[in-house]
Amino acid sequence: QVQLVESGGGLVQAGGSLRLSCAASGSIFSIVARGWYRQAPGKQRELVAAMTSVGSTNYADSVKGRFTISNDNAKNTVYLQMNSLKPEDTAIYYCHVYSATWGRDYWGQGTQVTVSS
Repeated sequence: QVQLVESGGGLVQAGGSLRLSCAASGSIFSIVARGWYRQAPGKQRELVAAMTSVGSTNYADSVKGRFTISNDNAKNTVYLQMNSLKPEDTAIYYCHVYSATWGRDYWGQGTQVTVSS
């Protein structure tokens, strides 16, 4: 199994920056994909950024050029650097990984990001 613990959310003014962290433990060798999703009130959960085990990345159009996903293998931690934040980025952000060994998705507990105008 895989356990995920997120940190780094908070309140920031528009134009500001935040960095989210997601530390993985357990069967980390089985992780083949990592990513961040978000869910705003009344909306469906959506992909923000994703990274494969070989380092390929994918971003939602709404965050391209502003957000960067990265992974530190030594710390078993995936990050989401968020710059030039906008009020529409306000949401609960969830860390996600897919384990090939267990054949399932794992989710973090979620961290609130609020961007004030």
